[in-house]
Order: sequence, then C-alpha cells, then structure tokens
Amino acid sequence: YVCSTWGNNHFKTFDGDVYQFPGICEYNFVSDCREAYKEFSVHIQRALNSNGHPEIQYILMKIKDIMVYLKPNLVVVDGRIVKTPYYTSGVLIESSEIYTKIYAKLGMVLMWNQQDALMVELDNKFNNHTCGLCGDYNGIPIYNEFIDGDASYNSITYGNLQKISKPNAKCEDPDETLALPSCNEHRDECQRLLTSPAFADCRLRLNLEMYIQACMQDKCACSGKEDSFCLCSTISEYSRQCSHAGGRPGEWRTQNFC
Repeated sequence: YVCSTWGNNHFKTFDGDVYQFPGICEYNFVSDCREAYKEFSVHIQRALNSNGHPEIQYILMKIKDIMVYLKPNLVVVDGRIVKTPYYTSGVLIESSEIYTKIYAKLGMVLMWNQQDALMVELDNKFNNHTCGLCGDYNGIPIYNEFIDGDASYNSITYGNLQKISKPNAKCEDPDETLALPSCNEHRDECQRLLTSPAFADCRLRLNLEMYIQACMQDKCACSGKEDSFCLCSTISEYSRQCSHAGGRPGEWRTQNFC
C-alpha cells in the first residue's frame, strides 16, 4: 500500500482519500503511532520555488534510531553527509539524478523525485498503526481522517493537525475556511490527457476520477499558465502509480508536452 504527495499540494492516503493541503510548515507525513516504541517517522517541509510552485524542500526521516535528512542531491545520516548507495543497519539509501530511494528492512520503501513527488510504501503489518498526512491505514477511507467521532474535518483542518510544532518556526497555517473552486471547465482536457492510448494499461488499475479531479485543480490553480508543472505533475503521478500497480504506461511525454 502506498501513500503519496505530488504537484500542487495533492495527497493520497493509504486508504485512498485524495485531498489538497497547501501547508508550508513541517508536517508529519507518516509515522508509526503506537504508544510504545515507534519504529519510524517521516516529516516533510514544502516551500514555493522560484516559479511559485510548491516543492518538497526536505524530508526528515527516523528509522529506529537512525536519522536521515534528505534535500535535493544531498543525503545526511546521523549528521554526516554520505555518498550513495549507502547501507547501515537495515536501511539502504540509493540515489540517482532523478530519484532518492530508501529501503528499510522494517517494511518500508520511500521514493522521492527530489522535487514535488514523494511516495511511501508500507508493509501491512503497520495497518491501523500510522498517523500523519497519510492517514491511519485502517483500510477505511474518510473514517478517522476526515470524520472522527462526531466531528468532521475538512482537509485543511486535517492537514493543520499534522504540523510539527517547532519553537522557532515561522509559518502560517493555511486558512481552514477556503473552499476549493469546482474547475469543471477543465474536465474534458484532463480526461483526454489521462485516457490517452499511452495509459490504456492503467485504466483498470487506478481510480481515474481521482486523478482527473487533481488535474482539474491544477489547471484552476495555474489560471491559464501553460507551464509544465500545471499540466504534468498529476499526469506524472498517474504514470508512476500505474507502474507501481504493475501497469505499463506508454510513452506519453513528447518534445512539446512535459
């Protein structure tokens, strides 16, 4: 099972909820939340890059007693910069120009494209034991993430609850009253892109509607700017998730598209 975040602040929990959360503080992305000894935690911090697009600035990861800090093209383990591939007690870190991947023997794989997209795959022994932006991994969408007892949360409230409180952090919580626009005028284009022949092998493996909605939100947010981030980030994520689900996406990038 996979939890991911990509592009314009999209998140998909282990249980399949997809939501947007534009926070720029440090957040608990996914952690082992059992009361006793916690096996791992993954924190992320996003910021807007020079083009005004959100990117993951750093990832802070604790696996048992090992601290890993990731920035683009930089891996720091327990305070020391290391060269990859790097192996230490049950943790393997690999990196290329495009991806950083971490395999942890305790049942976790993390993959980051060093920009906007992060994917964490967890062993099902962590069912019902996680917390953070990825949810509780109990197999039931919405429940416990966006509905808790009698209370219901919107995605911004839920995201703000995952903030790591740091005494000197200067970051504002996103406004919980902001409603997302409907963006319906972009449906046809998004649907066309995501059902192109290159993705024929993906149709039955993924929930297409989810990615169409994310693509529509991207188009809205970019209000007419045709840069690649606005169009390509959700399509790239769809392609990654399709491969991950055993599908074979075709060549969808062209010289003048993405």
